[in-house]
Amino acid sequence: MTRTNPTDLRLLAFTLAAATLSGACNAQSDPARPSETRGTHGASQPAANQDGRPHGAPSQPVEILDWQKLEAGSLADHVQLTSPERFLKAGEQYFDPQGRWIIFQAVARPAPGAQPAPHYSMYIAKLRRADDGRITGIEEPQLISEPDSWNSCGYFHPREPWRVIFGSTIRPPSGVASGGYQRGTNRYMWLMPRETEVVTLVVPQIYHDYRGPQISEEVLWTHEQVHSRPVFEHDGYDAECAYSPDGRHIVYCSAEPDSFKPDLFVFDTQTGRSTPLVTAEGYDGGPFFSPNGRRICYRSDRTGNDLLQLFVADLVFDSSGAITGITNEVQLTDNEHVNWAPFWHPSGEFLVYATSEVGHHNYEVFSIEVPPAGVPAGKSADLRKRRITHATGFDGLPVFSTDGQWMMWCSQRGPKIEGEERPSSQVWAARVINLAP
Repeated sequence: MTRTNPTDLRLLAFTLAAATLSGACNAQSDPARPSETRGTHGASQPAANQDGRPHGAPSQPVEILDWQKLEAGSLADHVQLTSPERFLKAGEQYFDPQGRWIIFQAVARPAPGAQPAPHYSMYIAKLRRADDGRITGIEEPQLISEPDSWNSCGYFHPREPWRVIFGSTIRPPSGVASGGYQRGTNRYMWLMPRETEVVTLVVPQIYHDYRGPQISEEVLWTHEQVHSRPVFEHDGYDAECAYSPDGRHIVYCSAEPDSFKPDLFVFDTQTGRSTPLVTAEGYDGGPFFSPNGRRICYRSDRTGNDLLQLFVADLVFDSSGAITGITNEVQLTDNEHVNWAPFWHPSGEFLVYATSEVGHHNYEVFSIEVPPAGVPAGKSADLRKRRITHATGFDGLPVFSTDGQWMMWCSQRGPKIEGEERPSSQVWAARVINLAP
């Protein structure tokens, strides 16, 4: 795959309710703040209210859930990691392999009278822990993406955590496209800039933390190493990326410049080749390797019914260890809900994911069992699942620490600050008690 210097911005409208999905990968509007949205021909149209109603519709009472009580058997030691005083919104967060740092995307709160950045920036932060290992917060977040660039979906290298990857335009996107999916009167814009590359860089602060000051002082990083640079080049959207457990392969989502059909590919860092993995109809995205590196999970809207369903598939390898494709694809969900952002539990026995099963006004995190590798697909209705989060507002984008002791996700359960109609989307973490379905 070869890439030129792209010059336009694509917008893929997608099937998620605008009233709930503010921390999402690629989400470009914050449902915590109703505003105008762009229609399919660029005409301004009124956005929905917080609970999905069009403006002017009668309000409905919002049930305030006692999430500390309802989640007591699943999660404990909840802690809010990002702050609305620092960020208008934050999410799409991941642990480094040792559970010492996190990477996340966010929009910084601007100075009084200034406008916020139009796109997410990428940040890293070191976790703070108590003597007993409990996560208690984060140190000051550090910006690692380039100024005014569009950024999404960061991930740590599994063996060299000071190396990170994420989707980025590196420079400001070159234009604004109009269009959008509309569910009733809701609208959710999922931007896919053509300039987006899977980029990598070194974070010297993380290297210093892991290798120690003596070794760190002997290493001089070049300008190129500490700034975003493409892992490979391809003319079109490339993002939603994650490393394999051994660091050899990167799975990612890719779309051609004139296509609204993103597919899944894998890049081999040893050979420099990209190989298609999932090329079904619709939008295939959000892939992650299983903990043993032999499978992937992802979501797809291939049926064209404006919903998302979850899938897993076994990977096929050649004699050199290169991934050549998939086999035994299994559909885990087949329902009337939006199911997305799947992530593996370290056991490999189940996934956590976000779903509209409770309602588009209140996305929640669920877990679902995954059949063992090589087992023929059965009925998705027979798979066990379990509701994990029980809070008012959005909960989604769940991920685990490598040891499975902590779950981190994006939530609107925090307190409001002055000027907010409802709590903004921020990064939360909690100790895992039992999440198995």
